[in-house]
Amino acid sequence: MATSAFQIEGASRADGKGESIWDRFHADGKTPVGPDPACDHYHRLEEDLDLLAYLGVDAYRFSIAWTRVLPEGTGDVNAAGLGFYDRLVDGLVERGIEPWPTLYHWDLPQDLQESGGWVSRDIVHQFENYARVVSARLGDRVKNWITINEPWVAAFLGHLYGVFAPGLTDWNSALRAGHHLLVGHGLAVSAIKGEVSEAAVGPGIDCRPARPASDDPADAGASVVFDGFRNRWFFDPLHGRGYPEDIMRRYSDLGRLDAGEMIEVGDMEVIATANDFLGLNYYTTLPVSAGSEELDDPEVDPGPDPSDGYTEMGWAIDPGGLRDYLVDLHEEYSPASLVVTENGASFSDGPNDDGVVHDQRRIDYLAAHVRAVVDARAAGAPVDGYFVWSLMDNIEWTQGYDQKFGLIWVDRDTLERTPKASFDWYRSEIERLRG
Repeated sequence: MATSAFQIEGASRADGKGESIWDRFHADGKTPVGPDPACDHYHRLEEDLDLLAYLGVDAYRFSIAWTRVLPEGTGDVNAAGLGFYDRLVDGLVERGIEPWPTLYHWDLPQDLQESGGWVSRDIVHQFENYARVVSARLGDRVKNWITINEPWVAAFLGHLYGVFAPGLTDWNSALRAGHHLLVGHGLAVSAIKGEVSEAAVGPGIDCRPARPASDDPADAGASVVFDGFRNRWFFDPLHGRGYPEDIMRRYSDLGRLDAGEMIEVGDMEVIATANDFLGLNYYTTLPVSAGSEELDDPEVDPGPDPSDGYTEMGWAIDPGGLRDYLVDLHEEYSPASLVVTENGASFSDGPNDDGVVHDQRRIDYLAAHVRAVVDARAAGAPVDGYFVWSLMDNIEWTQGYDQKFGLIWVDRDTLERTPKASFDWYRSEIERLRG
C-alpha cells in the first residue's frame, strides 16, 4: 500500500513545517485545492495505522516531507517534524508492517527552489544531506528506502510542460532537473548505506510503455523515440549505459541539450551506483503516432463515467502491459530485484444509501494487475513486491479531490474514513496469496 506526504498529511504549517513548491503552486492559483486538510493524516496517524493493520499488508510505502524535517531544505533539523516520522515508523513496526519511506515525492522546499531548485547543481548535495539526516534517525528500524519518486514527472511536468510545481516551461531546465534528480539519487544511495549497513535502496521510476499506433513505419519510429524520451532516458543511466545516444542526438540537433554543461566528471558513475531494487510505477500503456513522440497525454479525456477499458484519468487499462514490461526490464537490464512501487486506478464510486462503496471496477483492475505480477514472476522476472496506489482518496495534485485512487473513501466534510469494497477484496486477496 502506498501514499505520499503532500497528498494525505495536511497540517502544512504545523510544528514548524516549511513551505514546499506545491504549497506555493497552490498559493499562486495553479491547483484547485490547497494542502490542508488533505486527509489530515498528520493528526489521524493512529487511526490510519490501524486501518493498514486491519487491511493485512506487510509493507507500507509512504513519503517523508523534506520541509517537515528541514523546513528550509538545509540547516537545523526540525525535531517535531522528524518526530512525526519516528512515530509513524514505530507504529508500523509495532503492527508488523515494514516501513518503505520515499525521500522525495515532489515536495521540494520552496527556499531551495528560490535558489534554483533541481535546475541548480547545489541541489544534489542538499538532497544527499537530507538523505543522511533522515536515514541516521530512522535507519535502526527502516531497511528499505526509495530515494526519488517519478523523476520524469518532477523534471518534465514540472520544468517543461509547467503543469506541475514549480511550473517552468523550458527544455534545458527540464533536462538539467532530470539529471540532477538522478545524481541526487546516486548520492543518496551512498549516504543511506553509510548510515544503515543493511539498507536496501532504489528509485521509484514511472514508466509509460509505448506501442505504435498503427502499422505505419513512421509510427513505429515514433514509439522508439517516445520510449527514449519517457523511459530509457532514466532506465539507461541508472544501469550504467549513460543517456540513450539516439535521444542525445535528437536533443542536440534540436538545440535542447548541452551535455558538456549538464554532465560533470563522475556524474554518470554516481547515477549508476548499484541499486538493491528497481521500483516501477505502472498505470497504463500508450499508443504513439508520428508527431506525438514527446507527448504523454491520456488516451481519452479524463472524467467520470469513462468508456469500458479506461479509468477516470483517461488511461487505458492494460494489465498485460505490466506483465510484459516487468519481463522486458528483467531481460534488458537484469535488476537484482523489481518492486511495483505504484499501481492503481481512479474511479469515483461513492457511498450508497447504506454507506457502502461498491467499487467493482477498481476490484477488477487490481485483480487483473495482481495476476499480471504473478505471471511476470512465473516468466522469470524477479518481482519481490507490489504496492497499491493508494490507501485512501487524497489530493491528486492539480486535479484536487476529483480523481479517487483510494481503497478508503474519505468524506470531504468530516474526513471520516470508509473502507470500500476494494479494501475488503484486497484484504481477502492478501490472505489468499499468503496461503
